[in-house]
Amino acid sequence: MSVEDEADRQPDVAPASVPVSAAARRWSVIAVAAFGAAAVVYVLAVWTEAGQALENAALRGADQVDDAEAGRAWRALDEITVYSLAVAVVLIALVGALRRRWDLAVAAVGVIVVGQLAVQGLKRFVLVRPPLVEVTGDYAHNSLPSGHTAIAMTVLFAAVIVAPHRWRGVVMLVVLPWAVGIGQYTLTAKWHRLSDTLAADAIALALAALASWGLARRGAVHRYEGRRRVGRVVIGSLAALSAAAGLVLGGILWGVPLARAGLAESARDYEWVVYLGAGSFASAGSIIAALVFLVSWRRLAT
Repeated sequence: MSVEDEADRQPDVAPASVPVSAAARRWSVIAVAAFGAAAVVYVLAVWTEAGQALENAALRGADQVDDAEAGRAWRALDEITVYSLAVAVVLIALVGALRRRWDLAVAAVGVIVVGQLAVQGLKRFVLVRPPLVEVTGDYAHNSLPSGHTAIAMTVLFAAVIVAPHRWRGVVMLVVLPWAVGIGQYTLTAKWHRLSDTLAADAIALALAALASWGLARRGAVHRYEGRRRVGRVVIGSLAALSAAAGLVLGGILWGVPLARAGLAESARDYEWVVYLGAGSFASAGSIIAALVFLVSWRRLAT
């Protein structure tokens, strides 16, 4: 066995912790920025006529989704229940217990639990949706942030926090597509608007960053001195390309009708196109949030 292979087999430990001023500051900045992004999304999408008109058009456009795709969306969302969430929490905690790292288990589970308390509290008791455009039925009530998207993203972030360094790439490969899909499906099933998904992404990222900040403050984070994981670089690069493609596609799908016909006609005559653009933006937002968190843990281990 070569020296390099032997080194790569060593556990992800190091004698010295990363200085608090380096690791903790990084996550504190991400947390503040993510909370700020959620606030901006809320203001632009909910407190402007243009935001409400576009998002309502996307919901009407979702009526044109074929039955098979709508059925897949409903089944995927229906699988997220109190029981499935409890199973996810137990599995996350179990990983921490097997590693004998209860600090990681508490931090990771805390991200999931606090995430639900935060989004449900904001949606039900704090945030309001003023009647800026004419709507009827379910489109009138506030639905920001999305609880389903928050569950998917906080489970992803919790898994990253509790997983050993060598397994983070696998976690992203397995959990990220599911998390991104849940955000997309909330639009397809007309359970949520685009802004609901984006705000949930940002809140989940902020809470995960705060949990990581707390671990760094406790000295629970150290530098990873092993070799670079090529597979993780490939996964991250593909995810970044997907996010960029989603942003570009969403910009085209929204930008072209708005430039040609204006807001009123786009919201009335291009509902399907607006829906497709919203889906592209939703997927890109979830991927970007995941990449920001993964990059924030670059060359760091627990």
